[in-house]
Amino acid sequence: MTLPLVVGVDGSESSLRAVDWAADEATRHGLPLRVVYASLWERYEGSRPSFTTDRPSEEIMAEHIAASCAERAQLRSPELKVSSEVLPDDAVSALLHAGQESSALVTGSRGRGEIAGLLLGSVSLAVAARAVCPVIVVRGGEQNRQGSFGRVVVGVGGPAEGSAAVRFAVREAEARGCALHAVRAWRRPAHEHVDHPLVADDAARANEERASTFLTDALRDAVRQQPRVDVHRQSVEGPAHKVLLEASADADLMVVGALRRHGHPGLQLGRVAHTLLHHADCPVAVVPQRA
Repeated sequence: MTLPLVVGVDGSESSLRAVDWAADEATRHGLPLRVVYASLWERYEGSRPSFTTDRPSEEIMAEHIAASCAERAQLRSPELKVSSEVLPDDAVSALLHAGQESSALVTGSRGRGEIAGLLLGSVSLAVAARAVCPVIVVRGGEQNRQGSFGRVVVGVGGPAEGSAAVRFAVREAEARGCALHAVRAWRRPAHEHVDHPLVADDAARANEERASTFLTDALRDAVRQQPRVDVHRQSVEGPAHKVLLEASADADLMVVGALRRHGHPGLQLGRVAHTLLHHADCPVAVVPQRA
């Protein structure tokens, strides 16, 4: 059974960009696209228009948004199999439920009623932090969203959170026919003695070599399965969230892992994923990894 790609919509400009991105992504991977609108989205995203009709305005608006977004995706990719659905639930619950039977979830970065200046919508953040499938938040500049740079970047974190993200990133690079840039950030331990320049240089080289070895080990299995992917490994000194933010400027997609601990129903995002979801210059994929 082929699981669909699901895109959550609410009629905002941000969600329309998500529909365009999702249509391209579904076509790229040969997946059906399912457009989902949650009828209680207004609880999260603010006010809604009213209509002079006997039918509830929420029902009319929901059907119109879902149908128009599905039509938009179909026009963008005529060969794509598209379906739409209005779910009688709040947005977060609806998308989390839909994600249980999807290859991935796609959302915009902000909802229709988000407060001006808010960097990331509450729905997108909650879904990215709790979903059991990969979640892609479509954000960043037009060139990044359209895949103009030919570059997928994966932040390679610790073993507990990184293997699923690496596999996802390699598959994305192969489907796009582009290069994969695997980045491992490293920092000198606070206890290292760096008073002497030669000692400092040796310590830096040792840390960089460890990071490079870690990258090679983390990528080995995934690259073996997709040998046609052009992989570039880069170990960079600095805080991971800053290193990856800089890398997002000329990336088509940023991929990071997020550890999911059983029995913890709350938001489960590390600092790196949280920062990228708010500030990255390109779409961000958060890939869950079970502890």
